[in-house]
Amino acid sequence: MATPRLIDLTLPLGPALRGVQFETARTLEKDGWNARTLHLYSHAGTHMDAQTHFGAGPETIDRIPLERCLGPAHVAHLPGLAPRSLLTPEHLGALAETFPPGESLLLHTGWSRHVSDPSLYRDGLPRVGEALARWCVAHRVKLLGVEPPSIADVNHLPEVTAIHRILLEGGVTIVEGLANLDRLTAPRVLFGAFPLPIESGDGCPCRAFAFDGIPAGLDAPDPPA
Repeated sequence: MATPRLIDLTLPLGPALRGVQFETARTLEKDGWNARTLHLYSHAGTHMDAQTHFGAGPETIDRIPLERCLGPAHVAHLPGLAPRSLLTPEHLGALAETFPPGESLLLHTGWSRHVSDPSLYRDGLPRVGEALARWCVAHRVKLLGVEPPSIADVNHLPEVTAIHRILLEGGVTIVEGLANLDRLTAPRVLFGAFPLPIESGDGCPCRAFAFDGIPAGLDAPDPPA
């Protein structure tokens, strides 16, 4: 059996993204090597949230164990969503009843195609509703991955705070700003998202990827919680 395709799900970090700036530190011509100083907002581009992002617990990004950053994930394809749609468990269809507790969930909304249009990408994003957030906690979702830059309305502090706290307090680690989910054809994939271990960090850009399927030998279930 062929190894499933490896798909990069990460937005390239560049000055076009909110919270990203580069500064030349060294040049080959003057110093003998090239180097840049990177100014990165901790939630720029494709990134992972830690509990401390919204005061939902003591866990910082450097304390998230590596084993939580990789594992089987189910892909929910949600085409044709209107701006500011509120996502509920009903959007998951049959997956809402068959989801194996302890695995991860990726919500494919197609929203990454709006990354160059802040009026849609940031201000019109589809939002994880309270019912879906509590469903994720009840089903022990390990990683919840979404395409928009946030799981909830960044322009409404009570909403964005409440949804983050429900998930993060409930043990669900959040990955936002994913791309290329349209390239995943298998309903269940091996998903990984690895942030830098920023000391006491509230979040960090990460490299996210998925095998379009589960490679042989890598489908061992996580130990029971």
